[in-house]
Amino acid sequence: MPSEELARGFLYLSLTVVGVPSNIAVILALLLLLYQENRLLPADAIVLHLACTNLLVVGVRCLLVALALFRLANIFGDISCKAVIFIYRTFRGFSIWLTFILSAYQCLSIAPPGSCWASVRALVAHYLGLVFLFLWVLNTCMSSASITFSFGSQNNSSLTNDGFNLEFCYVLYPSKLSKDINGAVQLTRDVVPMALMTLASVIILVFLHKNSQRVKGLRSSGGSSGGVGGAEQRAAKSVVALVTLYVILYGVDNGLWVYTLTVRKTMSSPLVTDLRVFFSSLYAAVSPLVIIASNRKVNSRLRCVVQKKSAQEKVTSLSTM
Repeated sequence: MPSEELARGFLYLSLTVVGVPSNIAVILALLLLLYQENRLLPADAIVLHLACTNLLVVGVRCLLVALALFRLANIFGDISCKAVIFIYRTFRGFSIWLTFILSAYQCLSIAPPGSCWASVRALVAHYLGLVFLFLWVLNTCMSSASITFSFGSQNNSSLTNDGFNLEFCYVLYPSKLSKDINGAVQLTRDVVPMALMTLASVIILVFLHKNSQRVKGLRSSGGSSGGVGGAEQRAAKSVVALVTLYVILYGVDNGLWVYTLTVRKTMSSPLVTDLRVFFSSLYAAVSPLVIIASNRKVNSRLRCVVQKKSAQEKVTSLSTM
C-alpha cells in the first residue's frame, strides 16, 4: 500500500475512532435524559439531532473510505457511490443548519421574558418538528444532484475537466455551467447559515459581556445580581464554542471548495477533495467532545453511567473472591 494512502487511511480511521463513540455517547446521554424526565427541552432535542446527524456523517464517509483505503472492503460501485455521496452531502448540510438553529435558539433564550424575541423562541420551540422536517426536505433537494452525477468509475474521459475526483468515486458534470451552478448552490447552503450563526454568536457574546458588567456593578453597590442565570450562561458559551469550531473548520472546507471551482483540472488528484472531507468531518467528530465537556446534562449522565458500571464491576469482583 502506498504511504500516501496509508496516511489518509489512518486520518479517516482516527476520525471514525473519535467521532463514532463520542456521538453515540451524546445520543445515549440524551436518550437517558428523555427516559428520566419524559421530555427533552428544545435545545436538547436539537443537540440530539445534531449528534445523530454527525454520527451518520462520520460513519458513512470516514468509516467506509477508511475500509476502502485499507482494502478491507470494496463497496464503491456506481450505486454505492451515489448513495454514499448523497447521504454524506445531505447529512453534512443538515448538520450545518442544525448548528445554526442551535445558535439561533440559544440567542433567543437569553432574551428578556415578555419581549417579542421571547415570543419567537416559544414559537420556534412549538414548531421545532416542522423546522426539522423543512431542513430535511431542503438539504435532500439540494443534494439530489449527486445522485445523477456520481459514478463509481470514470467512464467518460471527455468530462474530466468538469468533475471531481473523490478517489473511489467521481462526480462528473455534463458542462462547466452545471458544475458552477451546483458549486454555487452548495456554497450558498454553507455560507448563509455560517453568517447567521456567527451573527447569533456575536449577539450572545455581547449580551453576556453586558450582563457580566451589570452583575459586577450591582455586586459592588450591594444590589441583587439578576440577569442571565448560570445554566443559561454555560449553555450560551457551549453554543459559541460549537459555532467557533464550525466556522474555523467549515471556513477551510469552503475555501477549498471555492478553489476547486476556480481550478480547471480537478480530476487528476483527490487531494483537495480529501482535505475538504477531512475538515468537514472533523467537525462531526470533534463537536460531540465539546458537547460532552460543556453540556452539564450530557456530562452528568455519562458520569453517572460510568460510576454505576464501576460500582457493578466492584460488586462482581467482590462476589467472585
